[in-house]
Amino acid sequence: MAGFVLQRLFQSLLILLGVSIITFVLLYWLPADPVRQIAGRSATPQTVENIRQQLGLDQPLWAQYWRYLTGLVQGDLGRSYLQKTEVSTLIASRLPASLLLMAGAIFAELLIGLSMGIIAALRRGTTTDQSLMIISFIGVSAPQFVVGLLLLYVFAVQLGWFPIGGYGTFSHLVLPSMTLGILGSGWYSRMMRSSMIEVLRQDYVRTARAKGLTRVRVIFRHALPNAILPIVAMIGIDIGIFMGGIVVVESVFGWPGIGQLAWQAIQRVDIPIIMGVTLVSATAIVIGNLLADLISLLIDPRIRTR
Repeated sequence: MAGFVLQRLFQSLLILLGVSIITFVLLYWLPADPVRQIAGRSATPQTVENIRQQLGLDQPLWAQYWRYLTGLVQGDLGRSYLQKTEVSTLIASRLPASLLLMAGAIFAELLIGLSMGIIAALRRGTTTDQSLMIISFIGVSAPQFVVGLLLLYVFAVQLGWFPIGGYGTFSHLVLPSMTLGILGSGWYSRMMRSSMIEVLRQDYVRTARAKGLTRVRVIFRHALPNAILPIVAMIGIDIGIFMGGIVVVESVFGWPGIGQLAWQAIQRVDIPIIMGVTLVSATAIVIGNLLADLISLLIDPRIRTR
């Protein structure tokens, strides 16, 4: 186990290094000039050049990246060009909101998706199965802003059960979490259905039934722990996606997460913030996948590490 974790950590560092290189090069090639954003339209060429030298943007690409990498190793994500604040401070201020939304969204999509998938698998070929899969397809295909605005209109405007937007209480969390839960539950329900059907065909499930075990015990003790393994891997990916910020949902509900910060930085060509959010998202994906692998080992000890 220790060797597996060390190997994965080393691979993770290589992945993060690759992400930082690719992102840095792409941002360097952007047609937009961040110095012009800082200096303003009325700035003289001399002022623009002075700002470029102060920020070190007049140096070659490799020199700029090396300076950024050495700072990154020391935990320095750089300083925002426009907000004049450390990127780590800006991200840390948005992190609690993103973590809260991530937890709520994953809980909602698992609750809805796994329930639908299990019921569909147990009712395979029936009208219930077909109806649930149609609902799953609609959930996967629906645009985020449409689902978000619809929930806002029904539950916030018409019924008044929840606030229209904002952040700070549990009631503010419900609608954005449900929006992401509805959108993500379609993938989980389809995956859970197929995995559950495959497991229910296995010999050990038929043996458990032959021994006279109750239907509930067969499903939750023998079938579900094996069928849920692909779901664990999907959760690991979702952690990274939600940590990167769901810009549309955050905008609809006025949620002050990392997604809003990244969108504002993209509009202003604030490269340090874009780099910081990208690396935080990549780190979250790596950590999420590592946790998913470890949890899979605990759920099914038959899995062996190499």
